[in-house]
Amino acid sequence: MASILITGGAGFIGTNFVRHWRRAHPNDEILVLDALTYAGNAANLDGLDQVRLVVGDIGDTELVRQILRNHDISTVVHFAAESHVDRSISGPAAFIETNVVGTHSLLMAAKAEWLDRGSGRPHRFHHVSTDEVYGSLGPDDPAFSETTTYSPNSPYSASKAGSDHLVRAYHHTYGLDTTISNCSNNYGPYQYPEKLIPLFLLNCLRGIALPIYGDGMNVRDWLHVDDHCQGIEKVIANGRSGEVYNIGGGQELTNIAVIDAICTALDRAFVDTPSLAQRFPAAPAANGQPSASLKSYVTDRQGHDRRYAINASKISNELGYAPRRDFAAGFAETLAWYLENGDWWSALLDKAQR
Repeated sequence: MASILITGGAGFIGTNFVRHWRRAHPNDEILVLDALTYAGNAANLDGLDQVRLVVGDIGDTELVRQILRNHDISTVVHFAAESHVDRSISGPAAFIETNVVGTHSLLMAAKAEWLDRGSGRPHRFHHVSTDEVYGSLGPDDPAFSETTTYSPNSPYSASKAGSDHLVRAYHHTYGLDTTISNCSNNYGPYQYPEKLIPLFLLNCLRGIALPIYGDGMNVRDWLHVDDHCQGIEKVIANGRSGEVYNIGGGQELTNIAVIDAICTALDRAFVDTPSLAQRFPAAPAANGQPSASLKSYVTDRQGHDRRYAINASKISNELGYAPRRDFAAGFAETLAWYLENGDWWSALLDKAQR
């Protein structure tokens, strides 16, 4: 039996990774370190065996050292981060504190326990990052590769770039066994309803306007969170120490195409399942109107990157990674999950409104 520490494991991607790891490694001890800020939800881990939640801050270096030592941790998977770009524009300080200072705190703890104490034990510190560190692409530019120059354009992406550089430095300077993955836009179960897909999906169900930035033609590569998790597992198991791996879904879509897919799928769901109209009476689809009637164009986000795209050939060629879902299949699963788990997201919305 091995022991693994997952930071931010009560958040969106972290929760899905905890569940993925439990399925794939049923005998491992899993420790989750999460500060349970607004996007962290202890209920996300309900029903999981041998998963221990430690409520705490990644910036507490001594706490992390104690966890690594007392539980004989050999692998750290670092998800904990402030991640919403809009929030980083209005309040960048929290992003520097968590994403840069917090990551450095984890690295100091890992170095102290795995290297300085002379255990010599095999270890792996995996850092989960984003394609946003690479900046913005033009319509005909090649997709981001692991050698693309960093060019972050928001406080969020700048803070993630800084954390990436620290992880790299701890490998090259001290010999810490690290890997980094940079992923494209994730979607799927347990995503906090501030990101595009859950926000617009729940707005449609509640009859609230769908605020589309600019012309809606910004392009993102969409990656189902379960596919992301299996990619991370491959990097942890067989990725080369000190290396970076880009994980993408291979599904470039404009924001407006994603929004239209949400509206179309919801309208169809209300036709196929008439009882939805009773559950969500404020939805346009409950009243014979198209969900697209809620679309509203708003002033574009400051510094809004135009296009992201991931070249995942490195992880594919070296580690055999390939996404298992296209966007149509992944979104159908996601829609079904949100329709079936109204209690989960209703509780989050109620808490946010208090």
